[in-house]
Amino acid sequence: MAATERELARVQAQVQRKHSALRSPAQIGIAVGAVLNSKKMAKHFDVEVADGYLSWQRRIEQIVEEERLDGIYVIRTSMPAEHLDTAEAVRAYKDLSRVERAFRSMKTVDLEIRPIRHWTAQHVPAHVFLCMLAYHVEWHLRKALAPLSFHDTGIDVARAERTSPVAKTEPSEFVKAKKATKRSADGHRVMSFDTLIAHLGTLVRNTMRVSLHSKHRFTLHSKPTSLQEAAFKLLELDPLRVQ
Repeated sequence: MAATERELARVQAQVQRKHSALRSPAQIGIAVGAVLNSKKMAKHFDVEVADGYLSWQRRIEQIVEEERLDGIYVIRTSMPAEHLDTAEAVRAYKDLSRVERAFRSMKTVDLEIRPIRHWTAQHVPAHVFLCMLAYHVEWHLRKALAPLSFHDTGIDVARAERTSPVAKTEPSEFVKAKKATKRSADGHRVMSFDTLIAHLGTLVRNTMRVSLHSKHRFTLHSKPTSLQEAAFKLLELDPLRVQ
């Protein structure tokens, strides 16, 4: 509510300014509506608008009534405290969002488990297992290639600096610098995971054939870029042997 009032005061100052573009009730109403909707606070304010005029006041009775409904989340676990302390329990609860992202990735985004074109008792579990296995590989790829993507590799340090495990984890200074410069600590170009995988896919093995001697063939590998070399080094793979 305080943030909303600051924004309303800003609009009010514009209205009171000489030769302001915000003069008519309709124009002022649009600006006020944008402020109230951005914070979802329209239900807590009474606003009065007229030609070159704007005022507001809080709906005290409604605010007090809603405060009575304020509550907290209680997280309870059967794990002993020596195995899972309070901070770890909160972190485990928050990490459920990763599970949700994994299912969304499998169903629609990356692996597209649906629609399932199988109907036998053996084929359906096999299809789901392969999708789970593929996501498992993808998870390890994302973790290994994190220095070359926008993933926050300093998230553990940022979490340790929080005053409470419930508080939102702020991005680390490391990832802020990486997003600002679009470069990794080693100076390589940083990109999204999907773009990085697509870039790695440009490293190919060509089977060459000489037109004058059709039976004579040889293999020619494309030269890896510095980014591809860095990526395969993180994966601890030799692309020539993998191919």
